[in-house]
Amino acid sequence: MKVEQGELDGVLLFTPVPHRDSRGLFTRTFDAAVAAGAGLDPCAFIQDSQSRSRRGVIRGLHGRSGRGEAKLVRCARGAVHDVLVDARPHSPTFGRSMAVRLDDEDFVTLYVPPGLLHGFQALTEQADTCYRINREHDPSEDLAVRYDDPDLRIAWPLAPTEVSPRDLDAGSWAGLLPGLGA
Repeated sequence: MKVEQGELDGVLLFTPVPHRDSRGLFTRTFDAAVAAGAGLDPCAFIQDSQSRSRRGVIRGLHGRSGRGEAKLVRCARGAVHDVLVDARPHSPTFGRSMAVRLDDEDFVTLYVPPGLLHGFQALTEQADTCYRINREHDPSEDLAVRYDDPDLRIAWPLAPTEVSPRDLDAGSWAGLLPGLGA
């Protein structure tokens, strides 16, 4: 499994090497030793979740206040355009964003450190996104910024087909900054 540094401080990309043959394929999607070698505590991830989205659906941009939340994100079926925004005021990449394609061909797992906003758009007719999270969910710590915030200028590859009412009601990047101490 190859480990690469992402464009934002602390973000990692884990790329396995699938074994393919006439039956299909086999790949390891998580390896505690590889995670530990990259500086992560594999035992810290306590919750697994999965979402299913139709082509064009946008989920996010979501984050957590307080201690934040770290997560490992992968696409088990289909493909997504995954977006991160660095919302850590003291980070060297604060305010910057990055995007990566996650799919069921390359099986890349994205490590999202605490303090980043996360969202994605489904690129295929159906996309299953899996999350391994290091904290229990506390709704009082939820943060959200609109997917189309003009200050962030995120280039989504498809016209949005559906966005949840919660995400449509999300605040702005400029409105979030004072709460971050920025």
